[in-house]
Amino acid sequence: MQVEDVQKVCVLGAGAMGAGIAQVCAQAGYAVAMRDIEHRFVESGFRRIRGPLLKRVEKGKMTQEEVDGIVSRIEGTTDMALAVKDAQLVIEAVPEKMDIKRQVLAEVDKACPPEVVFASNTSSLSITEMASVTRRADRFVGLHFFNPAPVMKLVEVIRGSETSKDTVAFAKAFCAKIGKEPVEVKEAPGFVVNRLLVPMMNEAFNLLQEGIASPEDIDKAMKLGTNMPMGPFELADFTGLDIGLDTMETLFRETGDARFRPSPLLRQYVRAGRLGRKAGRGVYEYGQAP
Repeated sequence: MQVEDVQKVCVLGAGAMGAGIAQVCAQAGYAVAMRDIEHRFVESGFRRIRGPLLKRVEKGKMTQEEVDGIVSRIEGTTDMALAVKDAQLVIEAVPEKMDIKRQVLAEVDKACPPEVVFASNTSSLSITEMASVTRRADRFVGLHFFNPAPVMKLVEVIRGSETSKDTVAFAKAFCAKIGKEPVEVKEAPGFVVNRLLVPMMNEAFNLLQEGIASPEDIDKAMKLGTNMPMGPFELADFTGLDIGLDTMETLFRETGDARFRPSPLLRQYVRAGRLGRKAGRGVYEYGQAP
């Protein structure tokens, strides 16, 4: 498969990441199918796409015609066969649970011709394990986009044990086509960014639990002391505390390294439903959930 052969991209999942990836591909001119299991999730995905774009129109940074063009290239559906029909690339962006991903990938594998390339937008899970439930392990690659996908430039391109060099080259070329900067990573727990970022975020919760400083001062210290645009708690609330906990548990399970043992305070917040901005409260209070 050459990147020039791609005319249609199928994105599985219409959540924050799926909708963002669908938007990025549509903005690059590709026809996109955005598939989820219920129509309400698909409609929510379109709202995630339209909202920020319309704000850009209000600010004079885009025209309404440009927004309409992007949205018109995205077809929302719950029908798997319709979603993958004529697609050359399938990007999976379902919840970060291995059993869910394996189930979806096994299903879509049966519906696609053998030449179709599969990619998973996982932040920490094994590409090799996911590829093993398909008939195309050599054409299976990780494409880890960062939230929000339309804004963040980086994509980690993860090579599983069976991923071919041609598939990695294809994935990197596709990233360039959609305006992203790829970095190639060998499969390892957490890849690069989360391997570095997760221990820092986890230690912030330990500091808070020990009463070393307030959330506001911990965030302020990291922003002013390291020039980070967001503090660790602001970032955790933005990405979702449940997602952060899942990533930490994966890293701890895969490595056994105590650096990745989730903070008890983080577990407590997640159990209490304090999941971040999406829930209206996390480390900070945000009022009503969006």
